[in-house]
Amino acid sequence: MFNKLVTYLLGISLFFYSTSSVAQCAMCRAVLESEEGGVKAEAVNDGIVYLMIFPYVMVAIVFYVVYKMKYKTKKEV
Repeated sequence: MFNKLVTYLLGISLFFYSTSSVAQCAMCRAVLESEEGGVKAEAVNDGIVYLMIFPYVMVAIVFYVVYKMKYKTKKEV
């Protein structure tokens, strides 16, 4: 019981933990840093981070489906 509670709380806390990330390749950074203001650089950076989210969401969905399938088969047996 205690292990499940600790695992659950750890999972929830890691889900809501966020950090600021800077995701740009070296070429993009070199081209965009030469520009004044940096508005385009921030937009490109945000776009890269946005596109990076989808693979993690897809993997999470696959793990959820596998977990549900495994739990369902255990319950019926």
